[in-house]
Parts: sequence; C-alpha cells; structure tokens
Amino acid sequence: MKEKILSSTHQHQQAETSCSNGCTKTPVAMASVSSNARMAASKRFRIENMDCASEESEIRRALDGLSGIRGLQFNLGSRELAIDADEQALLMALNAIRKAGFKPEAVGSEDQTGTAPITQSSGFWASWGKLICALALAMAAEGLAFAFPVSLPAKALGMALAAAAIALAGFSVYGKGLSALLQGRLNINALMTVAVTGAFLIGQWPEAAMVMALYAIAEAIEARAVDRARGAIKSLLALAPEEAEVRQKDGSWVRTGVKEVVVESVVRIRPGERVPLDGIVTLGQSAIDQSPVTGESLPIDKTIGDEVYAGTINQSAALEFRVTAPASDSTLARIIHAVEQAQSSRAPTQRFVDRFAAIYTPAVFILAIAVALLTPWFMGLTWMQAVYKALVLLVIACPCALVISTPVTVVSGLAAGARRGILIKGGVYLEDARKIKAVALDKTGTITEGKPKLVALEAVDTNSNTTLLEGLAKSLAIRSDHPVSKAIAEGVSTTSTQDVADFQAVAGRGVQGVIDGQPYVLANHRWIEERGQCSAELEARLAVHEQAGRTATLLANKEQVLAICAVADTIKPSSAQAVADLKSLGVTPVMLTGDNIATARTVASQAGIAEVRGNLLPEDKLQAISELQQRYGNTAMTGDGINDAPALAKADIGFAMGGAGTHTAMEAADVVVMNDDLRRLPETIRLSKRTHAVLWQNIALALGIKVVFLVLAIFDNASMWMAVFADMGASLLVVFNGLRLLKQKTGD
Repeated sequence: MKEKILSSTHQHQQAETSCSNGCTKTPVAMASVSSNARMAASKRFRIENMDCASEESEIRRALDGLSGIRGLQFNLGSRELAIDADEQALLMALNAIRKAGFKPEAVGSEDQTGTAPITQSSGFWASWGKLICALALAMAAEGLAFAFPVSLPAKALGMALAAAAIALAGFSVYGKGLSALLQGRLNINALMTVAVTGAFLIGQWPEAAMVMALYAIAEAIEARAVDRARGAIKSLLALAPEEAEVRQKDGSWVRTGVKEVVVESVVRIRPGERVPLDGIVTLGQSAIDQSPVTGESLPIDKTIGDEVYAGTINQSAALEFRVTAPASDSTLARIIHAVEQAQSSRAPTQRFVDRFAAIYTPAVFILAIAVALLTPWFMGLTWMQAVYKALVLLVIACPCALVISTPVTVVSGLAAGARRGILIKGGVYLEDARKIKAVALDKTGTITEGKPKLVALEAVDTNSNTTLLEGLAKSLAIRSDHPVSKAIAEGVSTTSTQDVADFQAVAGRGVQGVIDGQPYVLANHRWIEERGQCSAELEARLAVHEQAGRTATLLANKEQVLAICAVADTIKPSSAQAVADLKSLGVTPVMLTGDNIATARTVASQAGIAEVRGNLLPEDKLQAISELQQRYGNTAMTGDGINDAPALAKADIGFAMGGAGTHTAMEAADVVVMNDDLRRLPETIRLSKRTHAVLWQNIALALGIKVVFLVLAIFDNASMWMAVFADMGASLLVVFNGLRLLKQKTGD
C-alpha cells in the first residue's frame, strides 16, 4: 500500500528544497516513513548563527558551484542543515560554510528525531547579559562625549568604552561581515561592519557604539520573535508525554520512557491523560480530544479497533491500545517533520524577495559611494559630512526587514494551518491556494463519510445458496481496504471465509481472486459491463439501487453475476457547508467518482454540486483534471484513495483526506486534511489569501520605510540613530505583522 505513484510532474513541483544550482532536488512529501530513513542519505549539522533566510541564502551562495553535492535541506526551525554529498564534497562544503562565517557542528546519532530545541540554553550572559552591558557602555560613551566634548582624557576613555561596546555587541556581526567582504559579498553584516567601522574612524565613535548595541539587541528581539513563529508547530511536541504505562510479559504495568517503547507493546492510559504514542485500541471505550493533531473541535468516541494519536487527550474512561509506531514516527512527530520540510520549501514571494535583495544591496552600496564622492561637489558638504551621510545610507539600506518579511509570514501561515489540522507541504502551496478556481472532489470518503454500510445482498438467482454467496463475497472483500469492500466484509452475516489465491485489487474496478480453483470478481457496474455479463434484467435491478443513492457491487464468476451487494454511504454533515463556502470564494466544485452516475448525482445534489462525472477510472480522473485546468485555470483535487493519487499529483494543488486516506494519496497530495473535514478546503484558500496579503503588506512596509529614510538621508539630516530605527524598526514591524497569522482563526 505504501508504493509511491508520484508523477514526474508532481515530483518537480515538490522539489523546492535543495540548493539553487547544481544540486539534485528532492520532493517534499508527507513523512510516511520514519525520520531516520528520511535522513539516512544526508549528514546533519547544527549552525547556531543560521537564524534567518538571509543566512540561508549566504550558505547557498557559498556552496554554489561545488561539485558532488546532491542536495541540501535547510531547517531554520532547529537551525540545522542536512547535506547529501560524498565524503570529499562534504569536507569542501563544510570548509566553504566556515569561510562564510558560520560554524557547522555535526548532529549526533542520538539526536535523529529532528526535535532538537530551537535555541540552545547558553545562560543569561551569552543571550542578553553582554548586550545589556554593551548598551550601558555605549550610553557611558555618549555621556562622556556630551559632558566633556573637548577633554582628551574623556575622549580617550569614551573611545575605549565605545570599542568595548562594539566588541561585546558586534563580535558575531564583525566575524560574518569581514568574511563576506573578503569574499566580495555584500550582506547585512557586511553593511553594518563597514558603517560602524567607518563611523568610529571619522570620530563618531559614541554613535557607532550605540548603533551596534541597538542593532544587536534588535536582532536578538527579532530572533526571539521569529523563533516564536518557527516554534509554533514544534510546541505540539510537548503535548505528548515523555512516559507511557506499558504492560510487561508477566501482566504488570511499568512506566517507561516513550522512546523505549517498541511497536506492538500494549499501553494503558487513564482518564485525563494524554496519549503517549500512536496505536489501536484493544480494550475500553472513551472520548478522545484530537484537536492538537487534527483540529477537530469536538471529542471523538473511540472503541476497540479505532486509532489513537500521540498528543491527544483521553477524556472519559481508561483505554488500552497496541502501539503501531515508535515515538519518532508518530503522527504528531510526522506532522512536525512535514512542516519543518515545508519551511524549507521557498515560496514564490520569498524567491522574488531573495532575487530583489541580491540586486538591491549592491545597488545601495554603489549609491552610498556616490554620495560620499559626489555630495561635496554638488551639495557643498565637507568630505567628513559626505562620508557620514554615506555610512547612514548603508545602515538604512540593510535589507534585513525585506529578507525576513517573507519566511516568518510563511512559517506562521504553515503553523496556523497545522493547528487546524491542515498540513501544507510547502510555502508554494500556501501561496498558490488563493489562485484555485475549481476543485475536483472524490465522492467516497471525501464528500461522504467513507464508512458505507451493507444494506442488501441479493442473489441474482433466487435458488442460490445465500450463505455460500455471502462467504464468497466476504472472502474477497476482507482482503481489500476500499471502503465499499470493508462495508461488505463487515455487513455479511456469515463469519466463515475461504482462502483466496491470486488476489488482486484492480484500481477503479474492484477485486478478483481464485477460490477453490474458480475465479471470482467483486466488481463495480462498469467492470461487469466490460466483462459482458450485464443483462436487461440485471440493469433494471441495479437501477433501483443506484437511484436510491446506493453503490452496487456485484459478485460474479467467469460465467455470470451471482449476487448484488448494495452499499449505502451517507454524506458528511460538513460537506454541504464546505461546497457553499467554496462557491462563495468563487471556486467551482466538481464531483469526480468511480461510482455509477446515478448514485453520484444523488450525493452531488445533497452536497449542492452541479457538475458530476461518474464511472471514472484513475486515468479518466487524470484526464478530467486536465480538462478542468483548461476550462477554469488553477484546479485542486481532493481524494483519499489509491485511485485518486494520479489526479492528486496532476492537479495544481492536491488535497488528501488524512484520516481515512491511504498512504499513497497522502504522498501524492500537497495538502493533507488530518480530520477529513471538507470545510478545511475553503479555510486553506482563506488562509492563503490572508498570508498573501500579509506578505505584500510586509514588503510594502519594508521598502516604504527604507525609501522615506533614504530620501531623508540624502536631502536632509538623518543620523545613524535614525538609520538603526529605520532598519531594525522595520524588521520588528514585519516580524510581528507576520506573527498575526498565528492568532487569526481560519474558521470553524
């Protein structure tokens, strides 16, 4: 069931995780395999001073052109970089990263879950103490310059205090700035290094010290705010308890660390406790609050055979469950991994901003040189005034606010969606969802509950042995995970089954196998027609069921149809509201189903869908998506089965129903709806529109503030103080504006 049928087109769409040039790009998919397997081909390194997208861009440029690097995976959330390369290329890459001013440290084998804390606890002095001390020294230098403007001893002491303040606050900035300058790169740190050094050398040492101290403090505040966005989804990890009560071989119960609990262990949870691991209930019945994982607002009743997820809350009664996944591969952990991978996928606006910043920074540097050289001739400034004005320009022009404006907004949007049970696999899909003009909807498990019930099993020949037919139908159905097959297997009264040889599921048609040497099929109407086994009498009987909204599945041998299994599925309570919401957003819903057209029309009318296509095979759904794209433009597909996977991959954005969906569908999709609520589709579109609006608000704020202060700096008296507030004020403004997405609700 876990085979991947991703089309090459979809793989290309999902490939925005690796380096910009020369590296193999790999798809970002829902992590249906363990985190260890996913990272096995790469070596992971923690880079403490890689704390925003500008540093990521610097590392990408440092590695650009190096041969032997197959892929890069940036995880800004935990400040990690995974490098997929051969041994020699890996050493060259690490050297290039160090030359760029970064210090990569290998992540130990004991830390392979990807759940390392975002920031390392390094004590008050390392985080805030030295910055506060630097600010105090800068203020003392300012005070001495103001109180004793002509005193040489005071000036010498002030310069010493200023130099100490710059050293305390700007050591990291100088390290990265000098490295960038030596390599001919003009980044934020390079601009600050030149500006502060120049101000100090022309005698503006109190201002230089204050600028560096304020810059470093604002950077620290900004980093803390950005970490809040990146940590919003990772905070879910704390919801899963660290210990589980596990049954031992002698029947006793012992509390054990969740990392030590093996698959197939039996775990007990009491009322009020959180579920420590994923599993299947083996004893008891209770209501579970699944909102941390699926976003469902109401508790879900769980009984024997139902799934439970790590991090959810047991509310009413004790439960025992069999563990189905280790702690590192629980649904909760996979959500975190998938969102971390999504953060690495650069959204279209982010790519635009990166390209713009690459041109903008050198252009402003050239402008500053022009100001320093030309304003004495054309504006009557002294050379010292001209140099000072140029240095002010450099500080104002730092593109930090512009560069940070997009990733913090995208990460906030991804986290906001995840909190509602909407797992979006990349910023590109978060941005592009607003462009959706049509949505193709599968019927079973998407619009309907996906839990149909057998309402009738009729023998075609009234003289047939009904018990024997029930046994044949159940023997075939029990081996399939299709909802209709499950309904037949659970609905027949007989408990006996027979061995089935050469069993095969035929996508879009049914299942087949050999029982006691005779071939049988459990087929839909279309397949029976293809086999030439339909008759006028059979068609009439099928029409009665289909007009009642039932799905008819037929048991047949190689000669004739033996029985009709009528299965009824009910529409989800949320489907009609979801369809209405999509229409209000200007999106056209279309039903695509492999079921017969009569049943499809009945369900579609209940949901409010006008356009219906039935009797579709997987390749037919694929063709239908192409037609919808030509007619409407950007088209999304929503489904949950193997037969939906090609269409999910073909669509501009694929939505998989994560609760009842197959692994294949979730792999092929770009968005996974964890609670199977169709209303999450219009919520995703609304979230995309809000994210896009905030992105451009941030870009407008960052550039607008820069332009105002640049004009002031050239034609008026703008000081370095004003420059710092222009730069870091804009940075903090766009960060907190982006964080607003975390507080906004996407809907009910």
